[in-house]
Amino acid sequence: MTVIVETPVIEAARTTGFVWLDLTRKCQLQCSHCHNGSSPAGAHGTMTAEDWTRVLDDIAAAGIPHVQFTGGEVTMHPDAPSLIEHALTLGLRVEVYSNLVHVNADWWQLLRRQGVSLATSYYGGEDRHNAVTRRPSHARTRANIKRAVEYGIPLRASVIVFEASDTGKSAKTDLRNLGVQDIGVDHVRPFGRAAGGQQPCTDGLCGRCGDGRASIGPDGEVSPCVFSTWMGVGNVQDTPLTAILGGPAMAHANATIRAARDKLAPDNKCGPDKRCQPDSSCGPNSSCGPDRQPRPCSPQDSDECRPGTPPSNCGPRN
Repeated sequence: MTVIVETPVIEAARTTGFVWLDLTRKCQLQCSHCHNGSSPAGAHGTMTAEDWTRVLDDIAAAGIPHVQFTGGEVTMHPDAPSLIEHALTLGLRVEVYSNLVHVNADWWQLLRRQGVSLATSYYGGEDRHNAVTRRPSHARTRANIKRAVEYGIPLRASVIVFEASDTGKSAKTDLRNLGVQDIGVDHVRPFGRAAGGQQPCTDGLCGRCGDGRASIGPDGEVSPCVFSTWMGVGNVQDTPLTAILGGPAMAHANATIRAARDKLAPDNKCGPDKRCQPDSSCGPNSSCGPDRQPRPCSPQDSDECRPGTPPSNCGPRN
């Protein structure tokens, strides 16, 4: 019986290439579109430094090569530097996703380490950026982007746009003038504050969540990605990560997401915008997001993603 359980768990872990470590809901900003509702009033959750260290050990032991530390604002988590150091000692590739509002000398030293890369979001000119973040953050973020380039830190920037017709051209030009070379454009995802009070739907996902990737939240809950946190598939505080990745709840969540994707766009396996093809990667270097708003989710949808029920495209599992 043990052999039957362990074999798919090991294989599932080996196929996972990327894990988001979603450390915190605390952030200096209160962005209007934040997919997880982070803010200055947010908390770091129930995961301890020991919990996160154990998770990193499990990730490395499973052969998963790449992690992203994110939030919230990762630089506000007191244990983030030591956790990143531990990830590096394990041989993991590390990306830090930061708003770059405040980066102290210790953080700059850490970000310049071999094996660490940096990512940030950008919204364009000062008025637009500050309106989105609801704080006078543009000058600091822009200055720190420039500094990261000067330090030679590998940096990718996502220009976040709110309208399907917006190409982010002016923001991309500004970033190029700062020396940023890795620039993508992503549309606002309909989750968190951007959902406008609607229940989350898989309609708003790219369709490849959980395919070679997973996310772990501040309270230890595992989900197929950082945008599908309502589809909890297990908790690392009481279950080993590899068991969750290879477990029936993750398989069910993935089936639910794929069924919704194929129903919406059967000829394009990853959304009508065609930015994510079936064999492409939706890891940290790919936006792979929908250009559309989801259909409203009705209350009766809320139970349809539970294990043992037919795949549906809406509703929280937990």
